Amino acid sequence: MRRVLVGLRFATGGFLALLVLGCASTKPPALPPPAPAAIQPTPLYEWNPEGLVGEPSIIIDLRAQRAEIYIGGQYAGWSVVATGKEGFNTPAGEYRILEKLVDKYSTLYGKTVDAGGSTVKADADVRRDRPPQGGRFVFAPMPYWMRLTWRGIGMHAGPIPRPGSPASHGCIRLPRAFAPQLFEFVRIGTQVRIVR
Repeated sequence: MRRVLVGLRFATGGFLALLVLGCASTKPPALPPPAPAAIQPTPLYEWNPEGLVGEPSIIIDLRAQRAEIYIGGQYAGWSVVATGKEGFNTPAGEYRILEKLVDKYSTLYGKTVDAGGSTVKADADVRRDRPPQGGRFVFAPMPYWMRLTWRGIGMHAGPIPRPGSPASHGCIRLPRAFAPQLFEFVRIGTQVRIVR
């Protein structure tokens, strides 16, 4: 570090000396701290059907909120699911896929919106929730529908707001990115076992 002496002469003839310290260090400036590592999202599914042959089958664990998929008896992957919340429990049992539809809408659940399209009630039931004057009932989309019962239970793409927790009206919701992949792989008659 070098020192610089600066002198000032005043009108009275006095002289004032100021000592100014300047930085002339040979050290490089400190680098900013590294940015925190990007937080990786928790995966919602893993799917590895390549090279596997045979009939697919699915086991849905209601406690774990997880589906495990097998092809020809060999493990092909897993997915988080959101099954029926309290009061809308998903029934355990042995099922087969009865119907497959790419575009399906609920006939009971959805939301009510006002005349401008703003949501009035997000979790509405057509049997008891009426839209306001000029509004309408918007039925919930259930894309990649795989029916398990004729009473309205099936698997489909849908929101999983808190992975590991039930959230549906009884159906088995699958992650939106995974549902079309599973839909393409299963067929009418594929076995689905739902366990507690």
